[in-house]
Amino acid sequence: MRAIYPGTFDPVTYGHIDLIKRAIKIFDEVIVAVAHNPGKRPLFSVKERVALLTQATRGLRGVRVDDFEGLVVDYARRKHADVVVRGLRMLSDFEYEFQMALTNRKLSPQIETMFLMPHESYAYLSARLIKEAAELGARLSDFVPPFVEAALQRKLVKRSR
Repeated sequence: MRAIYPGTFDPVTYGHIDLIKRAIKIFDEVIVAVAHNPGKRPLFSVKERVALLTQATRGLRGVRVDDFEGLVVDYARRKHADVVVRGLRMLSDFEYEFQMALTNRKLSPQIETMFLMPHESYAYLSARLIKEAAELGARLSDFVPPFVEAALQRKLVKRSR
């Protein structure tokens, strides 16, 4: 069975990687799908996010990284995926994720949504929080892989010029 794990991944965190590892235990294949979402004004381009995720998932059998535009259910149908995987960190995520899951079910009843919880040590992580901490000069090694921390530092130096 094939699953899609969609997201912005701006940037990829250890919480994302944890969910990918959990999902691959359940599904034969997991496509980590980077959303083109200019409304969120991402720090990294789609190409950069795909590259960082590809590096982060290197060596994980059954994981593929891709990008998509439009509705996730349309993308899932094109990829012949049965399930959309979503992460739930805290109770505050639930209402939004539940609304999105029900909307997706209405749009495409044959595609299920499965919620996974990350390890509790990553439950508080968000990409937004990581970017804010990076801007303030925090050490990020507990939150993101070293190559992601380096990419964040390079990006923020360029942006501050």
